Amino acid sequence: MMERVRRPLRRVQIQPSAKTEEDGEKAEALDGGKERLQLSTSVSEMQEPFMGVKARRGASLHREYNGDYLKVASDPFLMKILEKHGDTKVLFADSVLKFTGSGKIKRRGFLITEMSIYIVDLEAVLLKRRIPLSAVQKILLSELSDNYFAIIVQSEYDCLMASTRKSEIVSVLAEATKDRSISEIDICFFNRFEYRASAENIKEVQFEEVEGGVKTKVLGKSSLK
Repeated sequence: MMERVRRPLRRVQIQPSAKTEEDGEKAEALDGGKERLQLSTSVSEMQEPFMGVKARRGASLHREYNGDYLKVASDPFLMKILEKHGDTKVLFADSVLKFTGSGKIKRRGFLITEMSIYIVDLEAVLLKRRIPLSAVQKILLSELSDNYFAIIVQSEYDCLMASTRKSEIVSVLAEATKDRSISEIDICFFNRFEYRASAENIKEVQFEEVEGGVKTKVLGKSSLK
């Protein structure tokens, strides 16, 4: 049996809505496969697109970036996914928490390459979603020291996720589109924002600074049916 990476994630305080159906992720089963892989670890703190707007957590101010926390080159399942889609250079790989359209929280593998974002169910050995970087319009974050970020996708439903390595993820995505023919990704900061949780539903995320941390609410906003 293939060994899966399990890392402890920071506990987040949420109040999710459970009124919608599971979002429409397409599952793709893959197994086996090997290919040489290039790993990039060139992103530095100086390249982060925060410009003093974001209230950074103390632990992230002096954190070194490693890029591949899933050891992609030694995982045949992940290598097969990249091989099938013609990707050979991994910029980032780690486990994240993903919020589904029904309000559930799922642990997912999250990979960024030079061409795409991959969201993977590591336990079920399924590729849940592939998002070309050219389809990513913007990344939404709060101005507070939390772990949440939303990826806004053109003509599709969006992704709300949480990661203790959010700063690295945002930096890698910004850098990956900076000097390419595709449009550069916008990084936006709001303590309240909306995202398309599924093809039929919009949700609102609210952030509030409280004693001891940040309180986060994920609320059902409206239906697009």
